Amino acid sequence: MLRVRWNKIYTGRLPLWQLFALGLLLGILVMNFGKSVLLDGTGLLDEDTLYHMKYMTVDGRALFAYVLGKRGSAVAVLVVLATTYLGLAAGRVAAGWYGFLLGNFLTAAVLRYGVKGFLFAFTSLFPQYLLYIPAFVFLLSWCEQVCKEICFSGNYGRHENEGGKKFWLEKALGLLAILTMFLFGCLLESYVNPLLMTALLKIF
Repeated sequence: MLRVRWNKIYTGRLPLWQLFALGLLLGILVMNFGKSVLLDGTGLLDEDTLYHMKYMTVDGRALFAYVLGKRGSAVAVLVVLATTYLGLAAGRVAAGWYGFLLGNFLTAAVLRYGVKGFLFAFTSLFPQYLLYIPAFVFLLSWCEQVCKEICFSGNYGRHENEGGKKFWLEKALGLLAILTMFLFGCLLESYVNPLLMTALLKIF
């Protein structure tokens, strides 16, 4: 009976883009209304921070290890949760949360530096997010499909047939492609983005 109810709830696709947009809007509003605490009170993206970034020497290998651990742990959590009943909820929360963070960051940069702040924010996300964004979208879609197949379709125990093997082969290859995109994104974030940021800050 419980399975039937869950199937009725999750027959459609998750509104990931809507949740991301809602999180983005919420992040913008929170930063605007709470800027006295979140911006002025914390020194977020202040001139001293940017000054130190301007003359900072970046160790690409150390940064890559840090970025890989950070991005990899987030991916691992979503993949593991996709095998449980929490998988769909985790995808929704992740979409909204990353939208919220982006809204916060963009708004903080613009409030600090106007149009230059937008340029700073864009450069800080480039070029790695050319890979991160599609990888994240594909990952959430992958998690959604896996979670529904395992927890809500009633077919998990019958995957010895040809259709089941084909499904899991496709999911394995899909996950490999997603992980590869994240890996190359981490390389870009560690070795290419610091060069762009340093060049920008010198004329900022």
